[in-house]
Amino acid sequence: MKNKFWYYIYPRKKIEEFEKKLKMGKSNMSSIFFLNFRTFSSLIIFFMLLYMLDWGYLLSPIITFIYFKLITYYLIEIPINKRKDNLEYNAMEFFEVMALSLESGKSIVDSIEVATINVDNDLSNEFKITLEEMKYGKGLNEALDSLRERIPSDEVNSIILHISESNTLGNDIIEDIYTQIDYIRERQVLKIKAIINKIPVKVSVISVLFYIPLILLLILTPVIIEYLKLS
Repeated sequence: MKNKFWYYIYPRKKIEEFEKKLKMGKSNMSSIFFLNFRTFSSLIIFFMLLYMLDWGYLLSPIITFIYFKLITYYLIEIPINKRKDNLEYNAMEFFEVMALSLESGKSIVDSIEVATINVDNDLSNEFKITLEEMKYGKGLNEALDSLRERIPSDEVNSIILHISESNTLGNDIIEDIYTQIDYIRERQVLKIKAIINKIPVKVSVISVLFYIPLILLLILTPVIIEYLKLS
């Protein structure tokens, strides 16, 4: 009954959308809790600013809108992006072990089990949940569909989709797995290069903001002291 009540407050699509996003970000919050927190905290900020500021009637809507967007970004988007990067990094090791197991002649399910036993990371834990779901009656494809809903990375989901199609059609997926692993590895290298390329810019900004004013102060200090003595 409690959940039904909130469907009158928030659109069902909005609740389901945030439920999916929170699941992808591995958050312990429910979508209802997040939506309530965002709504009520925004209202509190709005009325506080409206009451406290002289220009509250103008500033409170703007600041509240910015807060509304930022709280969604920090609690939803940032955890999803961090987990996406982590899962893609995990995928290289996990799927390599799985591919080697497939090459040795093991079935898809057995290969997943081998990979979960030998690899300990976030992606491996997600596949362990998939294996648990299969023990309770889900088929492999159904369990993999559930897994894809918990994974925010398109690259990782592409491999999972290939596994599902291979289970249905019986086609070989080893080459596809290695292709996707190489693609993910190239993306990781490009990300690292992008971070390295940004370092000189960040150093320049820090220099302009901190070191140059400090040097100027050191140079001008004797002049300032002399001027004060004369005055």
